Amino acid sequence: MPIILAPEYVVPLQKEHDRSAFDCKNDGLNRYLKQQARQDAEKYVAAPFVLVEPDAPVVRGYYTLSSSLIPLDELPAELARKLPRYNSLPVTLLGRLARDKTIPDKGLGEFLLLDALHRGLQHAQQIASMAVVVDAKDDEAEHFYKHFNFLSFQRTPLRLFLPMTQIEKLFP
Repeated sequence: MPIILAPEYVVPLQKEHDRSAFDCKNDGLNRYLKQQARQDAEKYVAAPFVLVEPDAPVVRGYYTLSSSLIPLDELPAELARKLPRYNSLPVTLLGRLARDKTIPDKGLGEFLLLDALHRGLQHAQQIASMAVVVDAKDDEAEHFYKHFNFLSFQRTPLRLFLPMTQIEKLFP
């Protein structure tokens, strides 16, 4: 059965999810999903979400979310002027995002990103978060996130963010 890109198939990682065949062509991301993600969830240090097939618990993509802080002075001055003068601001960290590259893409990575942004926005309405932050692993990842209007931090170019006010516009 083909992958169905619908929010109801993105769920918190559970023990019964089959991660064994997942291959995003990145050893670190594969290893994380297969060996570390459940432990991080159990210890509440990251919340892994997986895209599963409709008729089986086979994982075809995943991302992790967690709370984090960013220093105010890392933000572009134009944005920082509009924010309270706290030393640090709360954000949602999109720690990892990967899709199974053994199956046709058909927008799977974009779907996972939008699902993560939507989930981040929903949580920000209850637990403050002024942006979603990602650490792009390489130029290709940076290009992917910038396509969705992520902005670079001042001192850490591969660390990107998308303000929650922008995310809010994606989901009226």
